[in-house]
Amino acid sequence: MKTLIVKVKTIGGYCGSHRVGDCFRLEGGKLSFPRENKHICIYALSSLLPLLPVKQRKIDEPDDWLPEAFEVACPDPEGRVIWEISYEK
Repeated sequence: MKTLIVKVKTIGGYCGSHRVGDCFRLEGGKLSFPRENKHICIYALSSLLPLLPVKQRKIDEPDDWLPEAFEVACPDPEGRVIWEISYEK
């Protein structure tokens, strides 16, 4: 499984939980945060969760849209937080 880095790319409104640049690492089934006492909002996590396990695996089906999908929007209409999923180098 690939290790993912998930970070806040932009915020288009108000978000009391996250700032641009906030991130976490997903290795296997474990989330880790580079800063102590950092967290992820459960609403943001709910939007990310369906894609994370899929992005960790090899995607090689023809015409699949997943290899091109790297951004996920938080469902909070006030925050408009965009998360970016990338692979650890």
